[in-house]
Amino acid sequence: MKRYPAFDPPEYLAWTPDENLAAEYVRRVESDPQRAPLVAALSQDDLLSIYRDLLRTRLHDIGLKRWVRTGVISKAWLGTGEEAVTVGSVRALDREHDMVSPMIRNAGALHMMGMPLSDMFRGYLASEDSPSRGRDLHIGNMEKGIIQPISHMGTSVTVVAGVALAFRNRDERRVAMTWIGDGATKTAACHEGMNLAAVQSVPAVFVIQNNQVALGTRVEQHSRGDLAAWPAMYGIPSWSCDGNNVLDVYAATSLAVDLCREGAGPACVVADTFRMGGHATHDEREARAAFAPDLFASWGRRDPIGLFESYLEGKGVTPAMMEEVEDAAVAEMDAAATEALASKDRTPSPESALYDGISEGGVLVGLERRLT
Repeated sequence: MKRYPAFDPPEYLAWTPDENLAAEYVRRVESDPQRAPLVAALSQDDLLSIYRDLLRTRLHDIGLKRWVRTGVISKAWLGTGEEAVTVGSVRALDREHDMVSPMIRNAGALHMMGMPLSDMFRGYLASEDSPSRGRDLHIGNMEKGIIQPISHMGTSVTVVAGVALAFRNRDERRVAMTWIGDGATKTAACHEGMNLAAVQSVPAVFVIQNNQVALGTRVEQHSRGDLAAWPAMYGIPSWSCDGNNVLDVYAATSLAVDLCREGAGPACVVADTFRMGGHATHDEREARAAFAPDLFASWGRRDPIGLFESYLEGKGVTPAMMEEVEDAAVAEMDAAATEALASKDRTPSPESALYDGISEGGVLVGLERRLT
């Protein structure tokens, strides 16, 4: 993937594959007897589709960062370095019928579930034609199976437990998924939601996305013990994976989704990754100060897109093929950002702040359609 000095983390700019990390990447997805068949079943077209989704997710971050630097918006919440967690886990779903409740850092789930890229940009502009009609930059689309993110971390666990309970009560082979940051695992809503999901045996997958930091607090400052052992407290089966290896995430989540689909849920996936920036674009300097430089350097060598490109080359995908996918993704993202900017001055009226959930296309109507 092309690197952008103005926007990429410095560790990515001169990225080259580390031989040992590339070998470990392959070993993880080919040595496990449960995961290896799932990865082996992916065709070259499947792999290129995953590559496209990784690129889209990174390019969306870059597009938002460009808007911050040029004064279009004041700040943005990015998932740079964590793309594989989102892309790999959503890839394991039936995106026509399952539902997700992403964190704002899981923006890749939006386009993978079918939200137009232009709407993802409009969400930051608060325009009247944004998915939230300008009410909130946390956006979703119920008809596409996307429950909009919630600012209060951990709350999505209780929401998803309720959605999955509806699936179970209706005897539907559907799955609901959400992501939980390492910091959000400390909230009451997270514990209550997971306990309810376990007791009620609902088809919910909880992806614990350990990116090593909660806002500006390092994981060792807010946690003790091993997060991988945490789901066992509730009697919830879990799988651990390398959060920078999109295929390992995909395979682990597929196993969790299959278990839920068969009525034996809930399930957890614990993915270790790293946030290559600040909590948002406004505090990147503080984020750099929170960790030793060698930690950024270590995770920088594990760029999830670069490592996947190395894997693709080993599977016979040529640089020209990857370049074609990237060129299409860049053109698509530029067109989406340009389209969204045309809405910049379409400010919603104050009266529209009142939700009209029962109207055509409203929030409740969309939820009802998706659930039925």
